[in-house]
Amino acid sequence: MSFNPLRSLSPRSVLPAAAVLLVLAAGAAAHANRPEPFGDRVVAGASDASPVSAQSTTAEETDFKVGPGVEAFSKSTGERLWSYRREGATALHLTPVGEDVVVVWDDGMVTAVDTGDHSVRWHRSVPGLADWLRADGEPEAADRTEEQRKVLMARRAAEALHPSADKVNDAFVTVVTPGLLMGFRERDGDLRFNSRPPAGCTFSPLRTAETDDAVLVPRLCPPTTSAGARQLPGGVMVFSLTDHGNFLNTGPDVVMRPLDGHRVSVEDGPVIGSWVYDTTLGGREAACGADGAPFAAARPACAK
Repeated sequence: MSFNPLRSLSPRSVLPAAAVLLVLAAGAAAHANRPEPFGDRVVAGASDASPVSAQSTTAEETDFKVGPGVEAFSKSTGERLWSYRREGATALHLTPVGEDVVVVWDDGMVTAVDTGDHSVRWHRSVPGLADWLRADGEPEAADRTEEQRKVLMARRAAEALHPSADKVNDAFVTVVTPGLLMGFRERDGDLRFNSRPPAGCTFSPLRTAETDDAVLVPRLCPPTTSAGARQLPGGVMVFSLTDHGNFLNTGPDVVMRPLDGHRVSVEDGPVIGSWVYDTTLGGREAACGADGAPFAAARPACAK
């Protein structure tokens, strides 16, 4: 004998079941059409096709244009590959990190986009970044034209973003403002370190230097005017994903220049002079011909 479950349902019992189906269908439709939480909109090519259906290209094969969103073009053909926008926000600067591009927006958001499948990896909000980018309340702010304001915001966005493309361990991205720095792991946006300068001191985004495995951030502490107050030193703070942090005692006008993937030239004025910091060793590189590292596997090569 066959059994039909629908015959066991009375008209009164069928109505609640139909209502449940309608509610579920409406919920599914609302879920499918809900706005992205950060206003994301990624479009492949010139159509509204799914981003993953677009041609996959690496970061090295792609040219990028910034503002108001991000546009990606093939270096070989010039074809527009995909675009990315966030509703209500303007992209100011981006930098490639591995197979991703990391974007700074005018609302203080930092975003990583996978260039392979054009998906958004992560968003991170950096406190105080938007205020520093806008430069509201600073001297001469009221006298800037709209074009000058845009140029300043783009310049500061570039100064704030410092990638460290470690190919052996995890690459990471450090965002530096005068009042805060935050270091994120590139592959998932995990916050690996953050720091604020001591009261009265500031970080210098413009003079920050990065290698493949570390970022070196100068801090400036102006002379104190309070009687009895202890003068804090300036110097350079070193952050790494693979080692403990470090602090370099330097003068206030220190200038750093990366030499390669792990060595940074430190120019510390006419008295101290120039020296080289090795971010892999976590210390100064021994001078050519010096006995500072008697058991080193390889001595620094002397110029001929």
